[in-house]
Amino acid sequence: MGIRNLVAAGLAGLSLVASIAPGLSGVAALGMAAVVLPSSEAQAQAFTRDTPSQQGRDQGQYIPNVALTPDGCEVWVLDDGAEGYASNRLTRQGVPVCRRQNVCGVMNTDQYFATDRYRVSKAGRARLVEFFRASDATAFAIVGHTDSRASDEYNMRLSYNRANAVAAIGREVGARIVDVRGYGERLPVASNNSAAGMAKNRRVEILCYQ
Repeated sequence: MGIRNLVAAGLAGLSLVASIAPGLSGVAALGMAAVVLPSSEAQAQAFTRDTPSQQGRDQGQYIPNVALTPDGCEVWVLDDGAEGYASNRLTRQGVPVCRRQNVCGVMNTDQYFATDRYRVSKAGRARLVEFFRASDATAFAIVGHTDSRASDEYNMRLSYNRANAVAAIGREVGARIVDVRGYGERLPVASNNSAAGMAKNRRVEILCYQ
């Protein structure tokens, strides 16, 4: 199986105390497969010259790399490159090694971004830095959502750009970001027929592996 077809995404359980960052709340565990889909961008981020396998080759040795699929199962990457391939990582009993996944934080975007913008505010940035540094998760996926105003195309783009802005802050402090997604208005958590409902739908979710 070519590395280009391998999805490096998924996350596991992390409990977050909501007081870490006002506006960034911990939530009940949800299945990631219902929210996060394969990302070619995540693949590109996962297989770079900084991977353990590449570093090992640079030193004259080979170290296999472990990647994650969207459902949280691990695979051995037998060669970190376009010509490489991967196989499922199994226990001695032949059972796939899989991790739990959950949504560990939900950001109300009204508190982090100006209207129709995707630059994180200074205060929001500080909260996110604290969140990522306090977390003991081994990896994260970032998923953006909007309300139903504006066009579907616009909302898809805005939700992705906001998720990507959050992911960039995580990477800056050393967090492993394995997937970035934007779903626009397509996965609402409340009705868009009221201002209160639309406010709940304007959010960025942080999903965690452990």
